[in-house]
Amino acid sequence: MTQTTSRFFDELAKLMTDAAGAAQGFRQDAEGFFRSQAEKVLRDLDVVQREDFEAVKAMASKALEENERLAKRVEALEAASGVTTPAQHP
Repeated sequence: MTQTTSRFFDELAKLMTDAAGAAQGFRQDAEGFFRSQAEKVLRDLDVVQREDFEAVKAMASKALEENERLAKRVEALEAASGVTTPAQHP
């Protein structure tokens, strides 16, 4: 009886191990499939890449700083020359 019970549990353990391996394989396949489908949808929607967004954001920030610097310079030159222009509102 001990031999039969031991063999039963050995077979059950083997079955559970195989089932866990199959489940892990299915999980990996499903993740890969969903990831590829999500990437395809994003490509089709023409969504901007994070790196491109960050680059444009940095360029816009730099342009804004340069614009502010030039506005102050124009203001100083106008004050020095006595010329005044009406303030522009965005």
